Amino acid sequence: MSAENADYLEKPVVREQTMPTDSKDRKNVPITSGVLDYFPAALAAVARLSKFGNDKHNPGQPLHWSRDKSADHADCIARHLIDRGIIDPETKMSHTVEVAWRALALLQLEEEEKNGAPKARGAR
Repeated sequence: MSAENADYLEKPVVREQTMPTDSKDRKNVPITSGVLDYFPAALAAVARLSKFGNDKHNPGQPLHWSRDKSADHADCIARHLIDRGIIDPETKMSHTVEVAWRALALLQLEEEEKNGAPKARGAR
């Protein structure tokens, strides 16, 4: 275990909860059956792209979303959408994966800004 992970285990993490606290309301957010079970390969591809981007933009750092690196998500979505289905020579992944990553980033920011969702755990 790295020193950073050991520090994480020792310090209590205080952050706002993303999921509803009421058990009935929580059942109305089917994360596994409504997202993971629908799109497992797509989400795995997005995770691979996240790792590629972290290794490129934050070499040697733990995996995290550096929000200050690029915030023009809508324009990036459009540019990648034009080349959907084509392999990006830099990432060696489909531009469609990059559309999905940017769409998730745009939606996360919108949920935080407009709907009061807490800042994503993996974002800095």
